[in-house]
This record gives sequence, structure tokens and C-alpha cells, in this order.
Amino acid sequence: MRKNDEIKLNSCLIPLSFLYGIGVWLRNRLFDWGILHSEQYSIPVICIGNLSVGGTGKTPHTEYIIRLLKDKYRIAVLSRGYKRQTSGFILADSESSSLEIGDEPFQMKSKFPDILVAVDANRRRGIQTLLSLPEKEKPEVILLDDAYQHRYVRPSLSIVLSDYHRLFYHDRLMPAGRLREPISHINRTDIVVVTKCDENMKPIDYRIIGKNMKLRAHQSLFFTSIVYGEIKPVFPVEARPLSLKDIRREDDILLISGIAAPVPFIREVEKYSDKVLPMVFPDHHIFGKSDFKKLDTVFKEMTSSGKLILVTEKDAARLKNSPLVPEKWKKSLYYLPIVIRFCNGQRFDETIKKHIITFRKNNIINKK
Repeated sequence: MRKNDEIKLNSCLIPLSFLYGIGVWLRNRLFDWGILHSEQYSIPVICIGNLSVGGTGKTPHTEYIIRLLKDKYRIAVLSRGYKRQTSGFILADSESSSLEIGDEPFQMKSKFPDILVAVDANRRRGIQTLLSLPEKEKPEVILLDDAYQHRYVRPSLSIVLSDYHRLFYHDRLMPAGRLREPISHINRTDIVVVTKCDENMKPIDYRIIGKNMKLRAHQSLFFTSIVYGEIKPVFPVEARPLSLKDIRREDDILLISGIAAPVPFIREVEKYSDKVLPMVFPDHHIFGKSDFKKLDTVFKEMTSSGKLILVTEKDAARLKNSPLVPEKWKKSLYYLPIVIRFCNGQRFDETIKKHIITFRKNNIINKK
């Protein structure tokens, strides 16, 4: 089993983490005591979040649940739309851009045009607005993206993700570590998913993690790994058809990443070429003129005939809407999509479906 050796803690900042923890503890107690009010709703509201800051894979897991449910229920995804250049409630449509709704909501709306995708930093207002839609349009299930700390909404089901390479019980509160809440607050969730697991994990590895998490009897634990798909052009009209098997070991690849945890992406691409040059930017980075100028200089210096630019799916969502992308890039710019695979997927699917059926049934009984 791989140790969490990538976790870097800043012990000098532990006093600040202590003060931060007091604030978090007080806020949560105010909700627990009923001084601050959490609102429940008449339809299933499933929260996909985490205890830490970014990088656990919320978007592909949200997309997994969308695929699981979209053919049976009207699905809405509600996100705050991180780093969007707008404010308030926005219901995405085919004309929405990543600048208007954020890159992750844009990605989900592009992949699933028939579902509702909305953004609002005020999740309670966002849900109320969605539920005020006409009867034939309003959602039957709402997925809350990254809202575990948004306690003004009480979800019907909570899912917390934890990166296998940075398990929450090895981490510390911000700013010494990356936790938004103390480890004990995992007790609020119904499901924990350990993400980005190594393919060679053994049964004893699963048992060790389960024991260390100290979950309660009602909480379920699942494990997922990343599965990479075939590369796709960011601009399909301009780019030539290309697959991973077409890449030669000697081909230059300019790999551009603006995600929280780029290492797995880099390692995957290095399986196909010996000449991968990673250019790593902060998570949700908005590429400006100086970035493109620097990247274009690097790309021009690459000499192989099969050189290309490869980005993550999330970065592709931003680049599609950027007027700054060099025109000559468009024939060489591709992204590598990912999906997640559950180690015990059937049981997870059944858990989600059963929750929705039970919630809807109980809601009907309560109305009577």
C-alpha cells in the first residue's frame, strides 16, 4: 500500500490551525444547536463534497451519479461556479460559457445537455429557484457540488470524497494542512469514497483504511480509481483525428495542467511519450496573455513532427471559451477525459437508487 508521503504539513502554522479550528467548531455547533437554521427539501438532495480543499475528484464522481440517474429522473446539478465572472443565480443553457458559470459546471452542461445545471453561491436560494420552475421542468433530484460545509442546506444524503494519496485522517486543518474541518466532522456524512486508488491495492489495504477512518455503523465506505479515456480535440473542426496509440515515444507533448492534483495526469501521459514537458498552473487557473505567450514560445521550440498540446478536461472547458488561444494551436490542442471506476460499483449504485426511492416514498407518506 502506498503511504501518504505526498502530504506536506507546515508545523509552523499549527497555532493558526488551532484558531481556525475554534471558528469551525463554533460555526458547526451553532447549526447543531439550531441557532443557525438548516433547511430540508421535498426532493432528494445529494451532496458531493470533501473535508479538504480541492483535488479529490468531485466532478467525475458527480458525473458518475448523473449517468446513473439521468434516464429515470430529472437531474439538476447546483454549484457555486468557482471563479466565474458573474454573480447570483444562473441556469445554464447551450449558450453559457465557462466564464459565466465556471469551468466544472460548463463541463457538465456540455457533456449532459439535457440535465439542469445551475450556479449560485447561496445554495439555499439556488435550490428554491430550481424548485420554483414549472412542474414539468423542475428537478426530481438535485446534486450539490462541493457543499459539505454549506450547512444552511441539509442534504438527504451526503457523500465525502478523500484522495487515497492524501487521506483525511493523515491531514491537518488549514493552514498547516488542507482540511476545511476537523477529522471528527466526517461523522456527518452517510458515504465516504476513497478516490484515485492504485490499481494494485489488496484486500488488506481496504481493511486498513476502513479501520483508520473509524466510521460509524450507518456509514458506507467505497473505493474508486481513475480511468483515462481516449484523447479528444478541444477544437474538433480544426484538429485532425488522433488517438493515444498514434502517439510515438519520440513525439513532443506540451502538457498543460491547471488542476489541484496534476501528478496522475502527468504520469498517465508519460506512458505514451518520453518527451513530455509539464507546465503546471494553480487549480482553476484562468490563462492570460502572458501565459499563452510563454506556452507558445515553449511549443515553438519543440521539434518533433508529431508534437501536440495536451490538457485536462477541466482546462479544456476554459480554453474552449478563451479568445486568447493562438489560432495555430487549434489543430494540435487535445484533452484527456477521465471517468471513475468503483471497486464495488454495484453496491454504490444500489445505495444511491435505494436512497432516492425510499426518500420519495417517505415524502409521499408524510404528505398524506
